[in-house]
Amino acid sequence: MAGRGIEDVRVVVSPYRICPLGAHIDHQGGTVSAMTINKGILLGFVPSGDTQVILRSGQFKGEARFRVDEVQCPRKNANDASEIEIDEDCDWGSYARGALYALQSRQNSLVQGIIGYIIGPEGMDSSGLSSSAAVGVAYLMALETANNLAVSPEENIEYDRLIENEFWGLRNGILDQSAILLSSYGCLLCMNCKTKEHKLIHPPKLGENHETEWQQAYKILLAFSGLKHNLTVNPGYNRRVAECQEAAAVLLHASGDGAAEPLLSNVEPEAYQTHKHILEPNLAKRAEHYFSENMRVSKGFKAWASGRFEDFGTLISESGLSSIQNYECGSEPLIQLRQILLRAPGVFGARFSGAGFRGCCVALVDTDHAAEAATFVREEYKKVQPELASLLNPDTAVMICEAGDSARVI
Repeated sequence: MAGRGIEDVRVVVSPYRICPLGAHIDHQGGTVSAMTINKGILLGFVPSGDTQVILRSGQFKGEARFRVDEVQCPRKNANDASEIEIDEDCDWGSYARGALYALQSRQNSLVQGIIGYIIGPEGMDSSGLSSSAAVGVAYLMALETANNLAVSPEENIEYDRLIENEFWGLRNGILDQSAILLSSYGCLLCMNCKTKEHKLIHPPKLGENHETEWQQAYKILLAFSGLKHNLTVNPGYNRRVAECQEAAAVLLHASGDGAAEPLLSNVEPEAYQTHKHILEPNLAKRAEHYFSENMRVSKGFKAWASGRFEDFGTLISESGLSSIQNYECGSEPLIQLRQILLRAPGVFGARFSGAGFRGCCVALVDTDHAAEAATFVREEYKKVQPELASLLNPDTAVMICEAGDSARVI
């Protein structure tokens, strides 16, 4: 594309993430867990030598072209994430424009464009593994590298938040980009989304070869549903965020703290227990998910640090059930897929990744049973959803993954 030698090419590695515990509480300032996997986005690039940006994709057709001196404007704000319809075949380059928008919004001076080629793993886009955040981070890091901008991971978390919240009009939190930018190989990221403080929970040192021993203890199973679009008739993502805030406002007012920002993290657990009976049914469910999920996260960090992966898996399953019953997300195929995973040999725990309206389920599985579990899930899913299963590539319908590292430029 650029007519340059291989030695001039830099590559951004931007991994996908899983959120074992802490689902749907980041936007309320909750504490979440996350880790990256050894699958994700690769963006090869060279500085263009002028202000031109030229991009091609391994997955989508066409070529994206714009200039870094063009002022980027936010897309139409949507009241609901499901209202944002992106024709990825035609509009995939908008993520790069979003990255430019974020950098411009903080008065960064960009004079150098990039010539780049971006690609992700087959079948893993729209999977609930934060592929959009991984793409946004990749473009940010490429543009920053080309323009010699020294940007910390924490700053890039904020920039990617601007892409999601301001450029696209989504009301999600900072979990995805935090996991992608702050993770470390084999560790569990603990992120307080209210204070932005984070720490890494290391697995225990089991012996002299502890780095390989814990890796041999578990694998990460990704089981894909075949759903690429939101088929639910339930209100979407932004509606649930609003319901959480409404629940917080009611609880804060009842506890005499009505002036506080309406986030459930501003509600003391004691105040929740005292006043939860006044919440309307929907709001009560959202609040119950938030407070119970925070407790699961706390227990999960202790289990991970102790190497109790089976206990950690049990908490993942409980989190998945609360997401279905209290947060009321998930579609029938994803719920069925989760149930199949829980029956599979060697699986410690399972939940769907993301909101569960499309994409995949994630499970923690005993390494010795990973291949057997993958075969079991593939065959059982065909029985309950033959049409969706037929859309999947049998080789990638269920994937066995390992823990990953943070985003980086190589």
